Amino acid sequence: QVQLVESGGGLVQPGGSLRLSCAASGFTFSNYTMSWYRQAPGKERELVASISSTGGSTGYAVSVKGRFTISRDNARNTVFLQMNSLKVEDTAVYYCNVRRNTNAYWGQGTQVTVSS
Repeated sequence: QVQLVESGGGLVQPGGSLRLSCAASGFTFSNYTMSWYRQAPGKERELVASISSTGGSTGYAVSVKGRFTISRDNARNTVFLQMNSLKVEDTAVYYCNVRRNTNAYWGQGTQVTVSS
């Protein structure tokens, strides 16, 4: 079955950096677009970034463009989110996502807290 396991979250000061990882299994990773979403307390889950199956195309939410970078390693079935210049408003639970056929799959999430 599809499994997505996120890691790398934590507490960081404003202006700091974190690198999130998502290890995928149970499907042919290299065939699918992968995405990162986030959900802050009291807010809806929002799309942060996506990367095509080959890694040749990426897209970002306006709020993170220029600060976050999504990448993938198809040999390791892993997708990454490098987050730089973090802001307090980036505080959220970050989720890895893949859509296969009509189904959406999610990891358990990793908490990112940006605070001084």
